[in-house]
Amino acid sequence: MRWLFFEHILLFIGRFLLFVLLLFALLCDINCQSNVYMKNKILLLGLFCCSLISAEAQVLLDKGTGKNSFPIVSSSTNAVICFDGKDATVVRKSASLFVDDVRRVTGQELKIDESKPGKVSARYAIIAGTIGKSGWIDVLASRNKIDTAAIAGSWERYMIEEVNNPVPGIKKAIVVAGSDRRGTAYGLLSISKAIGVSPWYWWADAPIKQQKQVSVKVDKFISKTPSVKFRGVFINDEDWGLYRWSKRNFEKERGNFGPRTYAKVCELLLRLQANYLCPAMHDASMAFHRIPENRLVADSFAIVMGSSHCEPLLFNTASEWKRDKMGEWDYINNKDGVNKVLKSRVDECAPFENVYTLALRGLHDRAMNASNNMSDRKEMLQEALMAQRQMLVDAIGKRAEDIPQAFTPYKEVLDVYDQGLELPDDVTIIWPDDNYGYMKRLSSPKEQKRSGRSGVYYHSSYLGKPHDHLWMNTTSPTLMYEELRKAYDLTADRIWLLNAGDIKSCEFAVDYFLTMAFDIDSFNFERAANYRTEWLCGMLGNDYRNEYQDVINSFYKLAFARKPEFMGWGYQWATDKHGRERNTDTDFSLANYREVDTRLAEYQRIGNMAEKILKALPEDKKACYYQSLYYPVKGCELLNRMILNGQRNRWYSIQQRATTAELEKMTKACYDSLEVITKGYNSLLGGKWDHVMTMKQGFAAAYFELPALRKVNLAPTASLGILAEGEDILKGQKSFHSLPSFNTYFRQSYYVDVFNKGATPLKWKASVSDNWILLSQKAGETATENRIEVSIDWAKVPTGEKVFGTLEIASDRGEKENVYISVFNPSSPSLAEMDSLFVEHNGYVSIDGEKTKDMNEKQLTEYRRKHLGYVFQMYNLIANLNVKENIEVGAYQLGDPTAAPQRTAGRSTPRLEYDFYTFEQGSVDVYTYVLPTFTLSKDRGYAGHEATNVETKYGVCIDEGPVMNPSTSSFEYAQIWYESVLKNCRINKTTLHIDKPGKHTVKIICGDAGTVLQKIVLDFGGMKRSYLGPQPTRQGK
Repeated sequence: MRWLFFEHILLFIGRFLLFVLLLFALLCDINCQSNVYMKNKILLLGLFCCSLISAEAQVLLDKGTGKNSFPIVSSSTNAVICFDGKDATVVRKSASLFVDDVRRVTGQELKIDESKPGKVSARYAIIAGTIGKSGWIDVLASRNKIDTAAIAGSWERYMIEEVNNPVPGIKKAIVVAGSDRRGTAYGLLSISKAIGVSPWYWWADAPIKQQKQVSVKVDKFISKTPSVKFRGVFINDEDWGLYRWSKRNFEKERGNFGPRTYAKVCELLLRLQANYLCPAMHDASMAFHRIPENRLVADSFAIVMGSSHCEPLLFNTASEWKRDKMGEWDYINNKDGVNKVLKSRVDECAPFENVYTLALRGLHDRAMNASNNMSDRKEMLQEALMAQRQMLVDAIGKRAEDIPQAFTPYKEVLDVYDQGLELPDDVTIIWPDDNYGYMKRLSSPKEQKRSGRSGVYYHSSYLGKPHDHLWMNTTSPTLMYEELRKAYDLTADRIWLLNAGDIKSCEFAVDYFLTMAFDIDSFNFERAANYRTEWLCGMLGNDYRNEYQDVINSFYKLAFARKPEFMGWGYQWATDKHGRERNTDTDFSLANYREVDTRLAEYQRIGNMAEKILKALPEDKKACYYQSLYYPVKGCELLNRMILNGQRNRWYSIQQRATTAELEKMTKACYDSLEVITKGYNSLLGGKWDHVMTMKQGFAAAYFELPALRKVNLAPTASLGILAEGEDILKGQKSFHSLPSFNTYFRQSYYVDVFNKGATPLKWKASVSDNWILLSQKAGETATENRIEVSIDWAKVPTGEKVFGTLEIASDRGEKENVYISVFNPSSPSLAEMDSLFVEHNGYVSIDGEKTKDMNEKQLTEYRRKHLGYVFQMYNLIANLNVKENIEVGAYQLGDPTAAPQRTAGRSTPRLEYDFYTFEQGSVDVYTYVLPTFTLSKDRGYAGHEATNVETKYGVCIDEGPVMNPSTSSFEYAQIWYESVLKNCRINKTTLHIDKPGKHTVKIICGDAGTVLQKIVLDFGGMKRSYLGPQPTRQGK
């Protein structure tokens, strides 16, 4: 039974019917929806069509043996691999890889035949070749067996089709024709993927299902031109993982990076349909071009070599410049010396395919020594770049504009570029992110007209200020999609380069980045949010698809609030050259809004789920799962538990809680468990990855260290202590215990901790002054502590704005403590009147979006009309949630991020509006939580006659009051930027005024389109200290 084939057909039919239904719904809405909303529907429909098209696979695994099956390995015969021996080396390489893949699946070795067409006798053959380079393909085209016109002359395209009697001697063949050498390789290796060999079979140990026979179903397929021309990775900050692994494990004979390591890297890139590599550049690892064999290895895989933004013309300044022999790396005083080594490198590399970086920075990513006068610096860089271009022309023998070149305006080089550096039009400008996932700048309207167009340099790993993130890759996939799509739409389609650290732990980011670069139109926000699950299921199967997605959603959301590497809360390089991080308490509150409890509970939930899946998976899938999901999730869980329990230990010690000692043990256990799972990673598969994984990344980080822990001297016998929720100041503020006010519009509970300060068990009882005060527990005995949940019986509590009661807790030793309870239960407004409003509570209003979970489509349409004004093309949380959940959580993007700025004071400017109710009047501090995005470009246009291009802006006002204009952006390396990127949030305070109690409207007005609003808090004086801010103050939230 060819069940996979029929499943494919049913999937197509189902998607087609869904398409028809969507089209019908679209047509029905034409007469009743506004134009912009219609554009959104058309956009979504277009994205759906793209996904429908991309879902059509060219080769499908087929378990049948009918007449439509093509047997690669069968009981009676095996297919023969045919190619022209004079074709490109990578065609031979990919044929060899394919033979290896078939052997991995079946144990059978396919025959490779380089004979000419008509000289091969085989029932079934797989013919692979490049148009114009392969006798096989040319003969088939001349005999009209195949038509290559659709791809001839294109960049990296291929076609696959099944051909009967292609040449005498062969009955049936799968023909893979490439427009160029990489196109051929991509096509042939796509069949490897179809028969079950993942591109990650080696780097992530994706399991390969064993089969005695392998047949495929082939539909004619013609690939698209890749979205981005050069797509690849930069191996960086490799000292703590890949370098040690190569030195001590994989390439012991060399004791460093070498051809064996780079062969595995290049194979991975080829299988991922990538083509570009910037090799490791740190002093520790051997410079790529110091080993000539490395170039041959890369070329055998048809990988285009490049270098990072600070390495001119493929020369590694960090380790190849020898001061004792070459003098100073100084273009002013040693110009001839610098040019000599660069010319030598170009001469060596000229025979190979490269992208040449034009650059002149100091050694190892530092600023070049030069005059402080900007004009002098510009003149020096201008002269150096022109000299480098001439070296390329002289060595390669082509026109400069025909040689791929890139220039990255990174750090201080951007300042020089902005002063009018004359960059040749054909050079590709590589725009970098800010090292934390936010594109700093993109091409202006003028720059978009350049023939060299632009590219991006994006970080999934980083070493530098304010803090490294090298251990886990937790960059949100939807943030990546948002920023990279924005860049692509502004001409960044020439080069995409991902800083992939040492590859391990960044495997998903590498796959995701390169898949987008190959076909960005196959992605939308929903696919971006779900892609890690898609990737995992591609390697491990669909048995746990729902569980994977559940874990992944929370994993990214938790890390988006704070990356694991940033949990030490310290800054690096804050004092001296390698200023070590000083770990401190986090800003997550132990007392307010249950921040720590909520975070730890969710981490433990997904950690337990990840553990459960690991135990249930068959042995052949465990190593892949351990690396790809278990270690990241469990590692982040244990690190957060270690740090936050350590913080709780120190806080409890001040209160003299007996639990202090228990928290010390828990914290140490988490530290030990981190070491255990890290050793477990390195011992997988008999030590294949030994030395590649460590928590102790970077020169100056300390987040992974065991936190400072305290002990407490307990009283010899039990002693009563209590703490009410919200009591974050223990001394000097008030001499009584009280809970936050209970509010009839929310009806939540608060806790009181009853804790023991002595060495013997504590017996206690609780009593209340009024029967409307409800307790989850009225008595107990504990060696450590109990938690009482206090709530209100709203059917019994008196009506009034100042209802008061008391909770008394007494020990069996006669100790007594009172907790005062306040209830806000006014007779009006009614609950029904407040149902749709955000309501003041304990002195603040918190807004983080509307609850749309239970809305039908008509209600959602009305909601979008009111709150989105039919002008917002995207409304997606930039943490990792799917589209519906994004709307429910309510982080909104104000308009198309590539649109021009708008006047925030304009009456028709798009805006978000939220109705709220307050019982106060006067000043209110409005805190807006936004993503720390940058201005789109230097010349992005102006909105109004009094405007600036220095920073972004959006409007904030209440009712018809004055519009204030805070910003999402800040200067890179300014203190506010440090704080914003570490929390993925810029928090702006704007003081406004309210003339009277009652219903009002807060408005967030679009200035710079693309601003992403996460949350609003209006503080009337009651907001408490916390990291994430208070939870939303609306019924049902």
